[in-house]
Amino acid sequence: MNYFRFSFMFTFIALLIAAWWGYKLGGWSSALNMMLVTLILASMEVSLSFDNAVVNASILKTWDEYWKKLFLTVGILIAVFGMRLLFPLVIVAQTADMGILEVWNLALENPAEYSSKLIAHHAEISAFGGVFLLLVFLNFMLDDQKSVHWIESIETKLGLLGKIEAISIFIAIAALMFFTSFVDQEHKLAVLTAGLWGIVVYVSVDILGYVLEKEHDDKHVTTMVKKGSIGGFLYLEVLDASFSFDGVIGAFAITKDIVIIMLGLGIGAMFVRSITIYLVENETLGAYEYLEHGAHYAIGVLALIMLFGMKFHIPEIFTGVIGIIFILLSLYSSIKKKRLSL
Repeated sequence: MNYFRFSFMFTFIALLIAAWWGYKLGGWSSALNMMLVTLILASMEVSLSFDNAVVNASILKTWDEYWKKLFLTVGILIAVFGMRLLFPLVIVAQTADMGILEVWNLALENPAEYSSKLIAHHAEISAFGGVFLLLVFLNFMLDDQKSVHWIESIETKLGLLGKIEAISIFIAIAALMFFTSFVDQEHKLAVLTAGLWGIVVYVSVDILGYVLEKEHDDKHVTTMVKKGSIGGFLYLEVLDASFSFDGVIGAFAITKDIVIIMLGLGIGAMFVRSITIYLVENETLGAYEYLEHGAHYAIGVLALIMLFGMKFHIPEIFTGVIGIIFILLSLYSSIKKKRLSL
């Protein structure tokens, strides 16, 4: 419970702010409603990002203390205030040719219009996040050096494909071109550009880590970040951003109030941080060796959901549930193998 103490404190403060905000807008009934919506958003964020916590833990477990603490402090501030609040404001500001303060005032005074402006660019956001997460999934699965396999019949064959140079980039570009074909003609160029930026950012983080660390033997980001570095830090931040896109967009289906969205998703992000710390410090991933695999399968499914989401609406509840199912199945397989080895 000590791992979640700060998250519960943050939740208590956030709910007080939500109650004050609701009371200011419409009295006690509004205050109670705002608190309830905040808790719903927090639950949604945790369910959508649980696999993110597992992947973060799988990377952080080998980092030195400096980089680990930096990510769990500065990184969480970026996650809560940057991706859950500032990033949506920046998107609307850039696309609507408005200043950040103007967008913030719009979000407070006319949340419906703010929501519509943000959701209008859902396809571009999904293309960027979907392609980035697809590369995360592929570079884990297409690793010919990976010795532990959860679903062996699939993973051994995928590992063989990893011997082909740049195969993950090829698959990501092919997937982007395929899913872009479903998008309306007037949005195709913007969506394709956003998806290519997802690939560029992923490869750029890889290059940055390679240059700074000079680890010439490592070919993939997942191995490049093993000791902790500015490259690894940026990788985890972009990974968190890709996960948060779906939660931010989905939040507007529940409420248009930007303050409540920030509070609810902020609570969720804090609990994801606590789960990450718990997994790292208790060496849970070492005890349950398939947990990391389950998280990456969930990431692969989330990537496909985001790419399909450029054209079709997929309920957020499905996204959250499918991720948790993969985590639970991998946990069950880990426990089963552990018992058989005793």
